[in-house]
Amino acid sequence: MADNYILVTGSAGFIGFNLCHNLLKRGCKVVGIDNYNDYYLVDMKEARGNVLKAYPNFTEYRLSIEKYNDLEQIFKKYKFDCVMNLAAQAGVRHSLSHPFVYNDTNITGFLNILELVRHYNIPKLVYASSSSVYGGNTKYPFCETDPVTTPISLYAATKKADELMAHSYSHLYGFQSIGLRFFTAYGPWGRPDMAMWLFAEAILAGKKIQVFNHGKMKRDFTYIDDIVQGITASIFSKGLDNYEIFNLGNNHCEQLLYMISLIEKELGMEAKKEMLPMQPGDIPEAFADIDKARKKLGYSPTTPIEKGIPNFIAWFKEYSDLTDLVKKSR
Repeated sequence: MADNYILVTGSAGFIGFNLCHNLLKRGCKVVGIDNYNDYYLVDMKEARGNVLKAYPNFTEYRLSIEKYNDLEQIFKKYKFDCVMNLAAQAGVRHSLSHPFVYNDTNITGFLNILELVRHYNIPKLVYASSSSVYGGNTKYPFCETDPVTTPISLYAATKKADELMAHSYSHLYGFQSIGLRFFTAYGPWGRPDMAMWLFAEAILAGKKIQVFNHGKMKRDFTYIDDIVQGITASIFSKGLDNYEIFNLGNNHCEQLLYMISLIEKELGMEAKKEMLPMQPGDIPEAFADIDKARKKLGYSPTTPIEKGIPNFIAWFKEYSDLTDLVKKSR
């Protein structure tokens, strides 16, 4: 597929940028779509986009996937071998105050992608789902065969809806669809609204960090390079079923307080902690069973948080100009 076109929506986002960078280094021709919205600092997205635009085999379009007619012009222009849909409105907490945005992007936008994949005979669609679909499940680790019928946030509900819509389209129209349930991706070029960034920024500024569920939260922190390895395996793997769902996690459940201690160690500063109750829509624990991804994708995460967090903090310090921009934007 090295000589063929791959479409990546959300190309200026955290995961989208890192995926595009990997594909471009492989020699793939990549078309990126992103609307550069202001959910978080646009300068961060611009910086990512500038890295990608240095590659001659990268073409970028700035538009929203909610706009079907604009999106269709790109499908008319290129013959894609795979569409990777990462464009979405992210964030559990944001969905509490901005519900219609989640419907527009995660439901209408994804339906537009499905329709265009269908009408332009694209053989494979890979798309981002989320570990949030597991909702209040208490059986750990989470497995793809577990029931996911009780989402506890609108964000999670939209991601489950995407999986259901993809199933119906694959069944009706024959193209392959692969949904990837990401578990707490982190690393260099990460999102400024995510916990590791917020913690590092607050600690350096001598401010309190908000620790929800009184520090009893547990997450399967997954380093971005491992996430990208799972995505690229999904794009290039042969012999998969027509409809697939995979967990992409690190297969280790870590306490939030341990994650904070690693950040403190790398910064050489102790955090001032404000212990708070659970936030609405949050889940107390997320832990991925990745046996299916190991067997069918050859997925093998190699980065424990003891290695990944130092990598992130080193990048965070290097890009202090960007972190300064983020602070000024708040």
